[in-house]
Amino acid sequence: MTSTTFTIPSLETDRLILRAPSVNDLDAEAEFHSTDRAEFVGGKMPREQVFKMLATFLGHWAIRGFGFWGVDEKSSGRYVGHVGLWHPEGWPEREIGWGVMGWAEGKGFAFEAAKAAREYAYDTLNWTTAISLIATQNTRSQALARRLGATQDGAFKHERLGDSLIFRHPSPEMLASQQGDV
Repeated sequence: MTSTTFTIPSLETDRLILRAPSVNDLDAEAEFHSTDRAEFVGGKMPREQVFKMLATFLGHWAIRGFGFWGVDEKSSGRYVGHVGLWHPEGWPEREIGWGVMGWAEGKGFAFEAAKAAREYAYDTLNWTTAISLIATQNTRSQALARRLGATQDGAFKHERLGDSLIFRHPSPEMLASQQGDV
């Protein structure tokens, strides 16, 4: 039998800590996934299924070498949600994804964490492109993708999740040239 050993790096932003997903996230995620707010991130699900989702987040790190981080607010230690890099079987491309708890919406946390995840993808993993796959009805996430500089680049129909729009993030070169313009 072979075993897999892997490390999940921690990232820090001005207001956030991105760290390995944990069973400590279960209560907040289970509460969130018991509401309609979870519609675009897997939908309503029982606690047992939320536990499996967290296990999937960890397994994705082992299989792909990247994945979702659990995100905490530095000042309070409160769980913000999960943000990170995602490419499960059946996905069109590697993605930057996010799901934040209801209390954390509208505070810029998803933007801040997604930017950090994208920097990690480009600077550490040497990705040259990334998408965000967003449900056609999820206008809040579409607005966030646009704020991150992503532009609509097609559509995708997932066999279980349905219709989504593909938002293409600026390449590392495009981001570097934009920084030069500031």
